[in-house]
Amino acid sequence: MSRLSKPLTAARLNDAILGSFSNIRPSETLDHIVRYLGTWSGSDKLFMVIQYAIKLIVPFLHLRARLQHRAGFRESPTSRAAESYAKFGSLVGDSRTLWRIWGLLPIFQWLVSLERNPPATRRLLTIERLQGWSMLAYYPLEHLYYLGSHGLILSTITSPLSIFSAKKKKISLDPNTLGIWSCRCWAVYVVLHFAHLIEDRKLLKQRHSSLRKAKGTGLTKEEKAEMQQRWDAFWSEVIINLGYLPLTIHWSLEKGLFKNDLWVGAFGLIAAVTSFRTGWRATALPPPTEKKEETVEASSTSVSGYDVSS
Repeated sequence: MSRLSKPLTAARLNDAILGSFSNIRPSETLDHIVRYLGTWSGSDKLFMVIQYAIKLIVPFLHLRARLQHRAGFRESPTSRAAESYAKFGSLVGDSRTLWRIWGLLPIFQWLVSLERNPPATRRLLTIERLQGWSMLAYYPLEHLYYLGSHGLILSTITSPLSIFSAKKKKISLDPNTLGIWSCRCWAVYVVLHFAHLIEDRKLLKQRHSSLRKAKGTGLTKEEKAEMQQRWDAFWSEVIINLGYLPLTIHWSLEKGLFKNDLWVGAFGLIAAVTSFRTGWRATALPPPTEKKEETVEASSTSVSGYDVSS
């Protein structure tokens, strides 16, 4: 006798259609994506990757269009897709600048925390103080550049010193000049960060040496994992700053450093991908604690541990 199928009710239909997500298992990767991109830094890094990737994609699409036109496979030597990508990239870059409008707040927070929790050496304290002050100059200049380039503020303002003079003096707020000087402040930060990295390398080598001397027989697995993570973070910072340095120099010069914008896309993408990777690893949940399985056999205990990889 055949089994009778259950009648199709409203509840079953509700479960089958509206409740279809019950068939999808929870994903740690999805949780990580939401956790990372839910932060201002995470979303900015993602859009940075998109922005600089587009700077490399657009010239390639234009080149492909010209080659196809010469070969007779395309009516026009221009690429509509490239133009759309370029517009989107410009929109992303403009949005990232707008989102940095409150960028001074984390800098204030950093400088206040720096004085209460100074770094390991006096030299590092001086470097970070200078970096903080360079950012205190960078952000207002960038904000003025952004507002001026969109025509949201006047191109000239009356000098505050005019109250001491019968003749009113005007101060020019040329967006291009403001943008150049903001990037020069950013370049100072990047150069100082290389000095910071030199000090970081010395401290890492001292840390590694002290651990070896303390043990005498080499590092434990946990200590090796710790040092590997520290060195990974160090080299990531090196790569990020090697990407930023030519960009800050390029944007700090009136005529620029590169004639071909492909270099901007290449260096920017290097810094963007490495920054995204660093942030992704930083927001990863810690590995599960070691699970101990105890079995009593002749009054002995066997332990099964979790292998931590950095």
